[in-house]
Amino acid sequence: MARILSGVQPSGEVHLGNYLGALRQWVAFQHDNDAFFCVVDLHALAQEHDTALLASRTLEAATQLLAAGLDPSACTIFAQSHVPEHPRLAWLLECTATVGELRRMTQFKDKGGESESVRVGLFTYPVLQAADILLYDAELVPVGDDQRQHLELTRDLAVRFNHHHGDTFVVPQAAVPTFAARVMDLQEPTRKMSKSVSSPLGTVLVLDRPQEIDRKIRKAVTDTETSVRYDPEKKPGVSNLLELLAASTGGDPAVLADDYTSYGPLKADVAEAVIALLQPVQERYQELKAQPDYVAKVLADGAAKAHTVAAVTLDRAMRAMGLLPPR
Repeated sequence: MARILSGVQPSGEVHLGNYLGALRQWVAFQHDNDAFFCVVDLHALAQEHDTALLASRTLEAATQLLAAGLDPSACTIFAQSHVPEHPRLAWLLECTATVGELRRMTQFKDKGGESESVRVGLFTYPVLQAADILLYDAELVPVGDDQRQHLELTRDLAVRFNHHHGDTFVVPQAAVPTFAARVMDLQEPTRKMSKSVSSPLGTVLVLDRPQEIDRKIRKAVTDTETSVRYDPEKKPGVSNLLELLAASTGGDPAVLADDYTSYGPLKADVAEAVIALLQPVQERYQELKAQPDYVAKVLADGAAKAHTVAAVTLDRAMRAMGLLPPR
């Protein structure tokens, strides 16, 4: 069994891209691997956030992870801030990373890297992300294309640390999703689905009502042609719908395209398939929403287990760097 780690920010409701591109993969991974999944609430501090909502959103994120199918008897689910080894190891790795490496992080540039008032936490959060991974001796990290650069930094830091201080960290590999890794915005199909884009019609939330899902998919942008074919470069909108249908039904988008001669029936089938896919998640969510104490206990039990692993790694790293061990 390989050790796996991944995390999700407590940024509100999970959308369809999160579910198909990440959470559904996590559910599959948990049964054949030693899997750790965390709500990375410390990362949320790197940008403006509502302090009155952060705690409830952390619990909400955990609730949605469980509703998506994560099983606390098969994996470890915890909140990042509940395991103090995360920021402690991050400092050791900040003393290993270089300013040049962090300046090259494209997400930092995209989120305000040219501004003098940008928070230091936004600049250094890839190092905290590296600590998240290395603390658990993770061998595999499920990542999308937008996180590949951060995983490469994690690998570089692990190799450098091991070179200078002795064999301390496992150097992780990427576990790339094999299907629906990038669900595109329904209104802007050349960009990834996200809650931060201008049009809410482009993003299907996992907890959207069936009528709302149907409305968003039927209003999805296609093109001025009438033929249905899978061609992500020339027909991104139609190809995105075919990807969604394939991910929801287990088919192949290029093969599914042969069943349609116009966009209307395609959109209708995509909406029906997505609604059916999300129905059990929504039903389980409603059950869990009525049991906040259970979700909190899952996080507490997960943090206790995560701590037993993380503490050993942190102690190993501190000794390797020459720090005086506590008595």
